[in-house]
Amino acid sequence: MIDLQAHIRLSKEDAAKYAILPGDPGRIDHIKTFLTESKELAYNREMRSVSGYYKGLKVLAVSTGMGGASTGIAVEELHNIGVKYMIRIGSCGGLDPRMKFGDLLIVNGAVRDEGASKAYIDSIYPAIPDTELLISVLEAANECKVPFFIGKARSHDSFYIDNEEEISKYWSGKGIMGSDMETAALFTIGALRGVKTASILNTVVEYEGNLAEEINGYVDGEASMKQGEKNEILLALEAFVKEENKINNKRRGYYE
Repeated sequence: MIDLQAHIRLSKEDAAKYAILPGDPGRIDHIKTFLTESKELAYNREMRSVSGYYKGLKVLAVSTGMGGASTGIAVEELHNIGVKYMIRIGSCGGLDPRMKFGDLLIVNGAVRDEGASKAYIDSIYPAIPDTELLISVLEAANECKVPFFIGKARSHDSFYIDNEEEISKYWSGKGIMGSDMETAALFTIGALRGVKTASILNTVVEYEGNLAEEINGYVDGEASMKQGEKNEILLALEAFVKEENKINNKRRGYYE
């Protein structure tokens, strides 16, 4: 009997070493355009999954939904079926005035201002990506000539608290470059489970912009943000290929 995971509805028979994690189930369709032999696997609640191949490498794409809690479930269940590498490709609100629509933020650390990661371990535990995977993402960005920012993000639980603007200004003043809802949980839970993680975020709200208007612009497919989404998918997939090549080179005794 196949042992399906409760929420992602996948088993070890569906597994790949590498998984790309969008938040939005609709983004799975965009990821599929990069893959060959793509196959729809499951769609349960906010968690939609496909498998396919990129440059001969098998990958999964699994949507996590919004927020750290659902992301944590996806990380746990993907880990259970054998996934070793996970890269989030999501959206963020810019907290740095230099970041414009469609600009990518490659996250090198996250403020754990959400509840999911704190359910696992005290907030003094750092939320950081895997160093080697982060390097592969940066190498991919440089080789693909995709412009990017690298810096810290703040993960949080709500867009609509009464003092959200005040909080955003505070973290912007502390050098935090973007805000999302999932990266801190991915980094923290991934590290605790021995999963290598990274996060690439596409700017869909500029700093001190109008949240409702700019999110609506994203849904309507503004060109710069659509290009940012394509870029983050490309970088995640290219980073996986780099990781696989590095693993194979080490097996052959070649070290850079």
